[in-house]
Amino acid sequence: MESECPIDAELRREISALLEAPPPAQVEHYLNQLIQTRQCHAITVKHNGHLGKGVYAVSDLEGVELVLKDQMLVGHQHYSNKIECLVCSFCFRFVGSVEQQIGRRLYLQELGVSSNCCPQSDEEEEEELGQCGSSNSAYKDKVPLPKGLAEALMNGELKLPYSDKVSMPQAVSCPGGCGETYYCSKLCAESDWNSSHCLLCTGERSEVVSREALVKFIQHANETNDIFLLAAKAVASTILNYRKLKLTRSEGDNKPNVSGSPYLSLLLEAWKPISVGHKRRWWDCVALPIDVKSSDEAAFRMQIRELAFTSLQLLKAAIYDEECKPIFSLEIYGHIIGMFELNNLDLVVASPVEDYFLYIDDLPDPEKKEAEEITRPFLDALGDDYSVCCQGTAFYPLQSSC
Repeated sequence: MESECPIDAELRREISALLEAPPPAQVEHYLNQLIQTRQCHAITVKHNGHLGKGVYAVSDLEGVELVLKDQMLVGHQHYSNKIECLVCSFCFRFVGSVEQQIGRRLYLQELGVSSNCCPQSDEEEEEELGQCGSSNSAYKDKVPLPKGLAEALMNGELKLPYSDKVSMPQAVSCPGGCGETYYCSKLCAESDWNSSHCLLCTGERSEVVSREALVKFIQHANETNDIFLLAAKAVASTILNYRKLKLTRSEGDNKPNVSGSPYLSLLLEAWKPISVGHKRRWWDCVALPIDVKSSDEAAFRMQIRELAFTSLQLLKAAIYDEECKPIFSLEIYGHIIGMFELNNLDLVVASPVEDYFLYIDDLPDPEKKEAEEITRPFLDALGDDYSVCCQGTAFYPLQSSC
């Protein structure tokens, strides 16, 4: 028997208004405004009646001309990848130092922490990293370091030769004190805090309703599907956009309606960045896994719906806002996740660790030989997958919507 979300029945009109596709002209205008703010003057968005939205060049493009620079709306580094790459939680730039990146990864490896944080079969290991670096089967060929060496490297007690040739910004801690997110600058830390993290931080200075509930939500997402964490960012950003709009507008201009959402017009405005993305319910649009028989499809989709409902209940307990009640409906939550399923793009950032070892390899003799006497044990300990990049998923306002 499927679980029922009472908000779905209570606020049907508000939910319908949020999920109604904006008129093509309105979407076109909104996306072209974004293009102007990105300073990308060579392109425009147009709506074709047969093909839908599209990006068109307004003039001939030079071979080296930057066509599009799109700032992601929400992005998330995969949970498993956080073991291997320490990056800014807002712009996903690598942070720290070459020593910290290598030492941290090898230290966690010594502790037996895998990229999945759970035991894997050989077949699963071989499938895990196809895109950046080689597969985790390379662990079999890694040469362990002497005890304590990885920790010393991670803590800055050891310095690798020429590591200053590959610079990274120092890691900035989360302003909320969670100890789970790091940034490349105070600007990125403040931007993430103001856009969503203040409601999703487990630290003492968080603005969350219940830190205990938030911890449970994060744990559930990490154990099931980390797309829920991305959905939480979308919900949190909508709430914060709503609050900012409410502060800047007179309450007298927004009369309460009888259905329970006092400021629906403000909520619709706050929702606009997400409204332009094509959506379907997640459990309706997710692809059927190859190991699920067609006769079991209905049961599979029901299971996915129940998974989303459990996630939503945990998130609601953590960050609920009564004035933004419609976005805590299962219908809205399912459509947000479905939007990511249909439109998300891979988030990939190349590793500076690879640049470092390439720099060492390009050194002339005898500098190369002298440097490799120090770096070779660390390269052997990392194995063939030393160059694993930051991997995640993101929704881009322009690229994901056209």
